Formats: sequence, C-alpha cells, structure tokens
Amino acid sequence: MSLVLTGSEVMQVLDMDLALAAAEEAFRAYGEGRVNMPPKSYLTLEKGDFRAMYGEIFLPEGHICGLKWVNVHPANPAQGLLTVMAKILLNDPDTGMEFADLDGTHITDFRTGAAGGVAAKFLSRPDAARLGVIGAGAQARTQIAAILKVRAIREIFVYDRHLHHSQACADQVSAAHGVAARPVAEAADAVRQMDIVVTTTPSNQPVVFRDWVSPGTHINAIGADAAGKQELDPAILQTAKIVVDDWAQASHSGEINVALSQGRIKAEQISGSLGEIAAGKKPGRTAPEEITIFDSTGLIIQDLALGFAVYRRAKERGLGREMNFLR
Repeated sequence: MSLVLTGSEVMQVLDMDLALAAAEEAFRAYGEGRVNMPPKSYLTLEKGDFRAMYGEIFLPEGHICGLKWVNVHPANPAQGLLTVMAKILLNDPDTGMEFADLDGTHITDFRTGAAGGVAAKFLSRPDAARLGVIGAGAQARTQIAAILKVRAIREIFVYDRHLHHSQACADQVSAAHGVAARPVAEAADAVRQMDIVVTTTPSNQPVVFRDWVSPGTHINAIGADAAGKQELDPAILQTAKIVVDDWAQASHSGEINVALSQGRIKAEQISGSLGEIAAGKKPGRTAPEEITIFDSTGLIIQDLALGFAVYRRAKERGLGREMNFLR
C-alpha cells in the first residue's frame, strides 16, 4: 500500500523546523557516506525542462530510496501556473515496494530553503543581523524563513527586477515573521554591508558583483541549477571560501559551473561539501572576515529525508489515502 498525499495534506504537517532537521540529517548522511545518489538527469524542452532525481539514504528512522520528477518552466506564472512543480515517490529498498506518493512542490520549496538555513548555520557569522535577498519569488520566502531560524536577523532587504514583487515579498515577510523587511530599488542595496546575501534568480549573467561584497559576508547562491546559469561575479568566487552541496552537480549546473568552464576558478579552490561540514569532517567558517559561498543545486537526499519525515507525520495524524497501485 502507498500513502497518497496531496499538496494541501503535505502542508498540514510541513513546517520549517521539520525541514531544517531533515536537511541537516540529509547533509550529515552525505558527509558520512550513508547515501547513494547519481546526479540528476535533465530533459530540456522548448519552454522549460524536467529533472529526474533519484537515490538512496540511510536515516536514523529508516532506510529508503525514491524518485522526484520536477519541472522548471519560467513562463508559467504568466499563465497562472507555478514555475516549479514536483512529485515524489518513496520506496522500500529491500523489496522495491512503493509506500508513499507525495506532491513534492511544497517539499521542494521547503527543503531548498532549509538547505540555505543549514548553510547559514555553519558558514555565516554567528552575529549576522542584516540579510539581503535578490529575487522575490517563493524560494526567497523559504530561504528567509530558514535563515531566521538560525540567525537573529534584524533587517531584511529585498530586490527584484519588479519593485512590486519586492514590496509584496517584504510585506509578507514582515507580517509572517515580525522582522523589519523593505524593498530596495537597486541590487547593490541588497548586497552592500549585508551579513548574509541570498540569490534566487534564474540568471545567466552575474547579478552580484565583487565590489559590492563586504568582508565577512556569507552568500547562499541558490538560483543556478542548470548549465550556463550564474548569479555571482566570478571575481567573488576567486577570493571566497566555496562550499558545494555535491561536486558532480555543482560543477555541471551550479553557481561554479560557468567559472569552472571559463578557467576562472579551479576544482582545487572548492573547500568541500556542506555534508562534510555537517558531519564534522571539515570546518565551516574559520574567520570573521571570510567571504563564504554555498553553491546549492538541490539533492534528492534532501527530498527523501523531508518526504519521509512528512510521510511519518502524516501517518501519525491519519492524513492521506492508502492506495494499492498494483491492483
């Protein structure tokens, strides 16, 4: 039997605390070698793409494997549709039997935000108080929500190409979290003198430049998730401590992919993975003045860990519908 959970049912049990705990455990499992995770596969289409992500993870609560099928269609909002939608299947590795069929759209948003929160926990200064965000979509909101859980942020500055999007995001963040948030008219105003900067755009050209970034800044580079995408001036990468979620994916489609292909940085300049830091095998931030970067491409183990946590909590609360798809 497989427990089927719709998006609304997922949201009855999903919150950022659950997402952060699942994300840190997933990265720790990665660092300790408790995962089996081929790189994601891409199906490129005229107006977007699909990604197939699959893997295996050994968690304290169970041994699972599974698949996520997720799209990215940037023009969808103009049609009243979401840019990103996903489905997650969870299976028993010993028998192959499916035991959960979940809408993965909200899980994708929360697990990506939570990865940014885990990165900020290990890589930003403990006294970080000013957060700048470039891009004001759904991912900006979950990044902010996660970072607010790990750092005592007092001010948030939001930039988007469309000022009304920046204003809407800032208003929603202020109302939801009770923290001062304001829109800014220039991207530089969301970077200069910030302790933490988050980029969540689909850009193929840098949107953050080296002379904007202060010593001690931590950057979550979230938007680059396909070959050719980049959000940061390569000059930032050349002088920063770079931490990736996964080398194979990041080198192909993460923030570092363009700078690597152009010879602007070398593989030896990558400090390691967030999983190695979470597992205690490598240090996080080592000096107050370090500029640190987390290159996030999104890992299936994040989806599996959070999907399994959602499944277990939904089972406890009697949510969803049990289905036998073999009949």
